[in-house]
Amino acid sequence: MPGPSHWFAKNKVLYDINLKIARGEIVALVGPSGCGKSTLLRAILGTHPPKAGQVLMNGTEVSEPGRDRGIVYQRYALFPFLTAVQNVAFGLMMDQTSLPFRVFQFWKWREMRKKHLQQAADLLNRFKMGHALNLYPAQMSGGMCQRVAIAQALIMEPEILLLDEPFGALDEATREEQQAQMVEFYKENLKARQTGAKPPYTMVLVTHELNEALYVSDRVIALSQYWKWEDTGLPEHPGASVVYDAVGPPLPRDPINRGEEFRKQRDEIREAAFEASVRYPREKYVRFWKEVEEGKGVGVMQR
Repeated sequence: MPGPSHWFAKNKVLYDINLKIARGEIVALVGPSGCGKSTLLRAILGTHPPKAGQVLMNGTEVSEPGRDRGIVYQRYALFPFLTAVQNVAFGLMMDQTSLPFRVFQFWKWREMRKKHLQQAADLLNRFKMGHALNLYPAQMSGGMCQRVAIAQALIMEPEILLLDEPFGALDEATREEQQAQMVEFYKENLKARQTGAKPPYTMVLVTHELNEALYVSDRVIALSQYWKWEDTGLPEHPGASVVYDAVGPPLPRDPINRGEEFRKQRDEIREAAFEASVRYPREKYVRFWKEVEEGKGVGVMQR
């Protein structure tokens, strides 16, 4: 079955995006500007269903947003009148209570509210934000606000979390802190798998930084409009497609001591997805599932 395709009027954006993401994978999605990375995230989220093909979650077609999917944008959207812990607890309130319940069963709501705030505090403490529980967004740095936004999404326990260039507006030092947090998610998934538990985090991270993609993920996917589309037999360019799909570097994530591995894969991604003058058949660098079968998978895909 052909993968999802999307277009806006005559503007072809995505073509036959045939992907399968397993529970517990942390996937980095890269590609040239305008290749449809954000459009693909919105298709998974359910706000922009594909014009052709299907997006499936656990075998069920995605046609609208649902609580099994969360998203964090580059420009975090926190309520300025709520503290960090209140922002994180807000989703639980909306999901588990109604306005009549909060008004007419106030005593029950008060007990539930305590539980929600404690859950939010516990999660923020894990993100090393315990000192900022009662700070308002205007009192926090950009990196702190972004951690609150990620906690806000994760407290709902989504099946998959989508991150659309969440660190793009941060300074270098803060960005490195956020990347380190992503590596912690990766380690928690690996630990869960080793103990037979359900990996808690499945994520797709859109980034324009190849080093970041290789550092934080266990799988790197590249979309590109620069591929040999004439092989499809179509009369015109059908849109961007997956031109790269491979296992990321193993732990430890050390771009200094593992610099040669990072450099080689980074150069390969550039050739596959970013070189407009060098176009290959889109299958040339799509090898993730073959690598997994060969025992080269990392993270939850280790054998």
